[in-house]
Amino acid sequence: MIFGLFRKRNHNQIIVVRQYAILTAMARQPVFYTDYEVPDTVMGRFELLSAVMILFFRRTRSSETSGQELAQEIVDAFFEDIDYSIRELGIGDNSVPKRMKKLAGMFYGRLESYAAAMDGNDRGALAAALRRNIYPKAGEEAPSMIGLADWMMTAEAHLSGVAESEIATGSATLPQPPRKAIGEDAP
Repeated sequence: MIFGLFRKRNHNQIIVVRQYAILTAMARQPVFYTDYEVPDTVMGRFELLSAVMILFFRRTRSSETSGQELAQEIVDAFFEDIDYSIRELGIGDNSVPKRMKKLAGMFYGRLESYAAAMDGNDRGALAAALRRNIYPKAGEEAPSMIGLADWMMTAEAHLSGVAESEIATGSATLPQPPRKAIGEDAP
């Protein structure tokens, strides 16, 4: 009986790796860094990957217990990936826990502010929160994040229609962000 628990965990690992790869591939779409004006920096990528993780996390909150467990394992994989990346950047072992605590606080703060805007279907509030987080020092010169907010709203609507079987197998996808035409804000 106890060996079945290990087998399930190992089976979940395959699903977690598959779903995490899908989510990270979406966050790495070049269109976000070109058309949506997310800076192609370590922090810009953290912000976008956080937004994608938050979308997935929000979808799985209404899932069965197994979907919620997978979501937690995917968030854990996200933080393991961040830990690895911090170490690869040459941050000393003594500084990693402090930085991880700060990044975790940033992630959960974003989860709270994005959720409040999305729960209220407030595209403007979501764009403002994205702008504050993606461009914390730019003030009024920061680009509008309306296009990214629109994509997040579209992605959440898409995810709400994803079947539980796709969540359970780690096959849930997000819609591709549309390219914006020159001179217009992303849709």
